[in-house]
Amino acid sequence: MKKLTEKVNGARIAERIDQLSRCSEPAIGVTRLSFTKEFQCAQNMVEQWMLEAGMTVRKDSLNNLIGRYEGSNPNAPVLMIGSHLDTVIEGGKFDGMLGIVTGIEIVAVLFETGIILENPIEVIAFCDEEGVRFHSTFLGSKAIAGTLKREELEVKDEEGITLANAIKELGLDPLNYKKAARVPEEVLAYIELHIEQGPVLQAEEIPCGVVTGIAGASRYSFTIEGFAGHAGTVPHTLRKDALAGSAELVLEIERLAKENAPIVATVGKLSVKPGSSNVIPGEVAGTIDIRDTDERRKRKVLEAIFQSGEEIASRRGLKIHFEKVMEVSPVLCSEELIPIIESSIRENGMDPVRLISGAGHDAMAMADLTKVGMIFVRCRDGISHHPDEHASLEDMEIGARVLLDTVLQVIHSKVAAKTEV
Repeated sequence: MKKLTEKVNGARIAERIDQLSRCSEPAIGVTRLSFTKEFQCAQNMVEQWMLEAGMTVRKDSLNNLIGRYEGSNPNAPVLMIGSHLDTVIEGGKFDGMLGIVTGIEIVAVLFETGIILENPIEVIAFCDEEGVRFHSTFLGSKAIAGTLKREELEVKDEEGITLANAIKELGLDPLNYKKAARVPEEVLAYIELHIEQGPVLQAEEIPCGVVTGIAGASRYSFTIEGFAGHAGTVPHTLRKDALAGSAELVLEIERLAKENAPIVATVGKLSVKPGSSNVIPGEVAGTIDIRDTDERRKRKVLEAIFQSGEEIASRRGLKIHFEKVMEVSPVLCSEELIPIIESSIRENGMDPVRLISGAGHDAMAMADLTKVGMIFVRCRDGISHHPDEHASLEDMEIGARVLLDTVLQVIHSKVAAKTEV
């Protein structure tokens, strides 16, 4: 088993991630939103690599790209490996991409050595995890898990294009979205390898670790309405400054998050109208992202945010409105898969470190379909969603070895259990 994992080619992983990073809008970092020409560019590359690794390739009804490496028993449940192909705006080149490219790499090792396992393996490049374009995360993985809702086809991007229309532009029928769903009996497990997006592994001086759970996330939009006026003639005592009210709310959100650590809350976007340097802001639209593994604590802080917003608006003569955009519950990784991943980490000469993910992952949606496991790979300084995001070739190769060893153990343990029966 160990000799096989040593065939993993870290240089090939690094080169392919570099190639994928070129499928981007012309800006710093990587900007590749779902259902765009940049996304199609990346899909074409990934499809070719899947074919070279001995997989058959297809796209499902929501434009997820799926490569399948057939097992000796094609009717056996499939082991899924995957991550997302879309990025944030001006993000890094490893987030999502590492999991896809590493999945292809471990299948390539099996193919190049002529090894066929009993269970089929599928590598999935999900169509939309970040939710940047349509403000609705996990679209691809929810479709496969069977939890995508009809109304989500009507979410719109900044230009007013619906998800349904974006799917139509690719020649697909959005009303066939249910055909992407898989049934639990057909799936053995889902494993996702991802950069940590945090500093723990670097602090521990360990290349990779095992994830035990993923924090739940709530996203809300808010609008604060004031009254626009001349910046030079309206005294502060008579102003209804929507931006000043928003600034107070932002600081209150930060205070509440700090007081309720380890919860984290972020106001990541503010849009000011009319947006002129000599006009008092009359309206501000913003976003709130709040995450925690404790659903009750997260709900308590959200209610405090809403209450504070109403108090700030009342005191300043403003109007405020909150609207829920997305709600994802916390997810625990499989108690069956965690020790297998830990065993694989030990096989590769490391002491396992258990981690909680504060970032959302497709594994959260896939947990509604099957048991999920996650492997984190160290990233420099814990930086992610930024052009400086970086994972070393050595760490990526170790992560791929751990992933391959995990796949072998998962399928072997399943075969052994079946034989004993």
